[in-house]
Amino acid sequence: MCLILFGYKVSNKYPLIFAANRDEFYQRPTAPMHLWKNTPAILAGKDLEQGGTWFGVHKNGTFAALTNYRDPSSIRPDAPSRGEIIVDFLKSKKPPETHFNHLKEKQNPYNGFNLLFGSKDDIFWFSNLKNTIEKIAPGIHGLSNRFLDTPWPKVESGKKALQDIICGTITFESLFSILTDQSIPDDDQLPQTGVGLEWERMLSSLFIHSDTYGTRSSTVMLMDQNGTIEITERTYDPQDTLTYNDRRFVWEGSESGLS
Repeated sequence: MCLILFGYKVSNKYPLIFAANRDEFYQRPTAPMHLWKNTPAILAGKDLEQGGTWFGVHKNGTFAALTNYRDPSSIRPDAPSRGEIIVDFLKSKKPPETHFNHLKEKQNPYNGFNLLFGSKDDIFWFSNLKNTIEKIAPGIHGLSNRFLDTPWPKVESGKKALQDIICGTITFESLFSILTDQSIPDDDQLPQTGVGLEWERMLSSLFIHSDTYGTRSSTVMLMDQNGTIEITERTYDPQDTLTYNDRRFVWEGSESGLS
């Protein structure tokens, strides 16, 4: 993913409100969110090129979402896929902090990434560039391709829009409306991440669209106090972003599975 917005313990009804966009080259083969055949306790999309994922949920109520750290000068072409990190976590039977403390302690082979993981009760952020695990405080947060709550324009505008929705009526469509914002900030507000001004402009909007690269899908997840999880993944047609397909999943707490 390239943008994650979430409200954590700021709503009486929903301890976790999650809205995110996955940006990727259009030619990269991808399977939409589904229950994985060999591990049906995992709900996630799949990168068919490397086999990993950018966001996933386990039937036990844990989840993980990953963003890349944007710094082209530090990219190692031979590094393993970061998408496997989420799969390994969702398959692990260790407590979340224990699992990622192990990742922190071993030599890190991956290119830069951020990982958001946990459950409605406790959420953590791990960056392999900072090599720290931080427990996230209640509030409204944003994560793009730098660090948690780095004040890039898209992160700040997304957090404000999420705050407005939480103060009003929370619906899936209102959350998706945040994620479709294609506003581009002025050049003097853009970050400088080493990709050049043209790409900085293109990547600066919440929803990205170009000839070859853009927002492939949006995901909205609501976890309520009773443990019910509702997720909708919206995948877009690169040729016509007004055309999309929705896949909806509901997990009614501990008494039934995702459907």
